[in-house]
Amino acid sequence: MDTLIPVINKLQEIFSTVGAELIQLPQIIVVGSQSSGKSSVLESIVGRDFLPRGAGIVTRRPLILQLVNVASVEDRKRAASGDSGILAEEWGTFLHCKSKMFTDFDDIRQEIESETERMTGTNKGISPEPIHLKIFSPSVLNLTLVDLPGITKVPVGDQPPDIEQQIREMLATYISNPNSLILAVTAANTDMATSESLKLARDVDPDGRRTLAVITKLDLMDAGTDAMDVLMGRVIPVKLGIIGVVNRSQHDINVNKNITDAIQDEQSFLQKKYPSLANRHGTKYLSKTLNRLLMHHIRDCLPELKTRVNVLTAQYQSMLNSYGHPIEDHNSTLLQIITKFATEYCNTIEGTARNIETSELCGGARICYIFHETFGRTLESIDPLTGLTTLDVLTAIRNATGPRPALFVPEVSFELLVKRQIKRLEEPGLRCVELVHEELQRIIQHCSTYNTQELLRFPKLHDAIVEVVTGLLRKRLPVTNEMVHNLVAIELAYINTKHPDFSDAAMVSASVNSSQPVPVSRKLSLREQRDCEVIQRLIKSYFLIVRKSIQDSVPKTVMHFLVNHVKDNLQSELVGQLYKSQLLDGLLTESEDTATQRTEAANMLKALQRASQIISEIRETQLW
Repeated sequence: MDTLIPVINKLQEIFSTVGAELIQLPQIIVVGSQSSGKSSVLESIVGRDFLPRGAGIVTRRPLILQLVNVASVEDRKRAASGDSGILAEEWGTFLHCKSKMFTDFDDIRQEIESETERMTGTNKGISPEPIHLKIFSPSVLNLTLVDLPGITKVPVGDQPPDIEQQIREMLATYISNPNSLILAVTAANTDMATSESLKLARDVDPDGRRTLAVITKLDLMDAGTDAMDVLMGRVIPVKLGIIGVVNRSQHDINVNKNITDAIQDEQSFLQKKYPSLANRHGTKYLSKTLNRLLMHHIRDCLPELKTRVNVLTAQYQSMLNSYGHPIEDHNSTLLQIITKFATEYCNTIEGTARNIETSELCGGARICYIFHETFGRTLESIDPLTGLTTLDVLTAIRNATGPRPALFVPEVSFELLVKRQIKRLEEPGLRCVELVHEELQRIIQHCSTYNTQELLRFPKLHDAIVEVVTGLLRKRLPVTNEMVHNLVAIELAYINTKHPDFSDAAMVSASVNSSQPVPVSRKLSLREQRDCEVIQRLIKSYFLIVRKSIQDSVPKTVMHFLVNHVKDNLQSELVGQLYKSQLLDGLLTESEDTATQRTEAANMLKALQRASQIISEIRETQLW
């Protein structure tokens, strides 16, 4: 089962190259306040000085530390049949400079400092971008640890004023991962009840099922006190255990006391101060415990991790397919997209599109609604006599009779007044054309939405298609408006009093109630009243005939001169204006977003496929 940790190390390296946060890998997260002894604990586990030290925040980027147990130099020499090319006993490598091998741990410290400053500058700010360090040594156990910035309360120097919040958010991001184990470091000479690391761990792991507490600086407690209750678990309820360690003091570091001697002194202190607990505390026991916990934790997480990798692989494969393959034949690709758009546009009008709106009327259904609801109801709401007063009728009759009184109602007055009313039908007809034109324009956006992937991939082609279709609609608008105008003009050109519906209506006009006469300045004679009523009834009868005709002919006109013309000529218009050799390369230039997203998806898919292969190579026997 010891081989599981290198598997996770490989997965971390794979996903770090694509900046993936989708996969939550099992790992040990080290958290603690400033000066709690985090760095000393990590260096004791490694057995070497390699971490930056100083005042304030020293760890300013997450450090993903992978420890790899390797054979000693002598063992490797024997395995290599005396080849003296492998001489380093211990060495380190960084992911950001894979080809360089660091055999001097002072150089490793310097590289960590340089890489930190490269990302965060020199102002003690922090960055969530991790540094990946792998240390190979025969003295370490296989482990993966993530060292995070120490919790601070007060910004110093030119640190950002919200530095505490930034650090807490970074820590929360890592320890909220349910697949992580939390190594909460607390100094023994502080109040355990106010330990910041344990508070953070408790927030995300209230039962303490994935928290291991490390109590540092056991040798610095006040005289006459000890940490027995804490080490026995009577103060802090932590399921994975509590391990006490003794770090090197600052004086030890200043005089270059080596870690091997420090660990021996640590064992001596534990045997003297806590003899009954000495075998379950100390740096060596901590390393073994972390190794064991991580291996078992990885084993428990593997089934879910495998499922997650497989699901994401399928998702990213689908995503990559949606971005399309690099274009090989520009001519064919352009024709395909144009044809697809034109077909979708016409199908939307016909109601046979693949994607049917359910939230609102669209395309042909909307046009039908405009014809029979919007336009039809508007016409029906026009009263034949609106705006025509009794005085208007009387004046028209008198003007038509001239100097001599007429025996009958003059026909000229009827024609004059009925034309005035018929003219009112032109505006609703033109408004109907406008509404249909707007809907045809909206269909462009509708088709663009449902062909998003192709048209977003080629934004210049999308804009060109919109321009061509808009231009075609714009050309047809005045033609259609002119025809609607002509329909009304035709009705005005000849008032057909011999229309069969008009003569029948005139005969039964006595049964039709006219609108209420508007009062005039004097009382009308019986003859005047009769003449006005006859004219009003005739106007109403004839107006209704013309209105019915207009209500039928305007939709037909719009369909013929606008809708059907666009349908029949859309593809040829698109091909004629866009299918030109000098335009091909420009129109099929991908957007930067699409190209970037395809590259990112391809890289992620490659990482997931590699991860799936690595996980699948784990045999059942390795899990136990």
